[in-house]
Amino acid sequence: MVRTIVGANWGDEGKGKITDMLAAESDIVVRFQGGANAGHTIINDYGRFALHLLPSGVCSPNVVNVIGPGVALDIEAFLREVDEVVSQGVPQPRILVSERAQVMMPYHIAIDCYEEERLGKNSFGSTKSGIAPFYGDKYQKIGLQLCQLYDPDVLREKLAHALDIKNALLEHLYHKEPIDLETLYQKMTDLAERIRPYVADTDDYLMKAVKEGKNILLEGQLGTLRDPDHGIYPMVTSSSPLAGFAPVGAGVPVWSIKEIIAVTKAYSSCVGAGPFTTELFGDEAEELRKRGGDRGEYGAKTGRPRRVGWFDCVATRYGCQMQGATQVALTNMDVLGYLDEIPVCIAYELDGKRLDRFPVTPKLEKCKPIYTTLPGWKCGTRGIKRFEDMPENARRYVEFLEEQIDCPIRMVSNGPRREEMMFR
Repeated sequence: MVRTIVGANWGDEGKGKITDMLAAESDIVVRFQGGANAGHTIINDYGRFALHLLPSGVCSPNVVNVIGPGVALDIEAFLREVDEVVSQGVPQPRILVSERAQVMMPYHIAIDCYEEERLGKNSFGSTKSGIAPFYGDKYQKIGLQLCQLYDPDVLREKLAHALDIKNALLEHLYHKEPIDLETLYQKMTDLAERIRPYVADTDDYLMKAVKEGKNILLEGQLGTLRDPDHGIYPMVTSSSPLAGFAPVGAGVPVWSIKEIIAVTKAYSSCVGAGPFTTELFGDEAEELRKRGGDRGEYGAKTGRPRRVGWFDCVATRYGCQMQGATQVALTNMDVLGYLDEIPVCIAYELDGKRLDRFPVTPKLEKCKPIYTTLPGWKCGTRGIKRFEDMPENARRYVEFLEEQIDCPIRMVSNGPRREEMMFR
């Protein structure tokens, strides 16, 4: 069976924990899009990990972890991350990297940084990991697939063509030093040899695995609202984090996907720019941020304080719809136990009118939240193993959210560790 785990919101929903938990019963875990620009935090018996490129199944010794052709492959970041995981006591993970994956180049990261600097206050909140320039080159067909690094003539020709363009930008738009062809050629040749043991025809491997009935988990990065087509454009990522892209970015048949698990927090959070209707500020925001997660609400990749707010039923309902979610996993339920009352956004107000449907970005920027207030449960819930044993107001909170988002909440996370999960 093939299952997909995706984010219902802005990213940062706690997908890594869900993937880490479900990986224990999977044969294969596949990353299908994105790059090292966001992180999935997981906590298990080996310790605490912030994974950026590696699939979240690397801590399960029987799992084969696949980086699919839809991923932005930063080879140096990949190799560094493998070393970090192993250095923390995890057995050498079983990893396959698609020979069709496109390679993140040093000039992608440089141009990403320089462009954010040039834009100043109008920047997009990039993590400066090279993602937008990378995907731009991919779709302009001047990118490099991993397999092309092993053909010296092709590699040199592709690099020369790319540097004609990139050096013009570096010198004349950003006023920076140009990149030397021979130096870059040698660097990419060396990196190709270092990653060679992991390179494989993952399309063939996964097609056979589907035919054999293997349990395959497809792991997405970020969430619905960062999708370039259906999200809060232009404050989005550059690849699709929707489950509909999963079979493309992973390399499995569309018909093979049987479950789509959308992950959302029991409140809202995001890293990066863009409209965020239920955002909190000041002491109220800082208190929620401080209590959120196992180390507070700070980006796993950037370390930036996450923007936080109350649960947004409009955004989450839309997120689940666009993902085609068959069920929802609700994370960070344990965080809310300090509150007397909990506001929940059930609709928006736009120009004096009620809006129940998530709007396009120019309208969203003018929206105000319409709240209803639910009673809190005023106690800690860590250690409770069964949903039926949760405080009554906590159960009612979940039931209310489930009704509002019109998708069954089957999993409720009651702490940061993989075993702190309740099933409904």
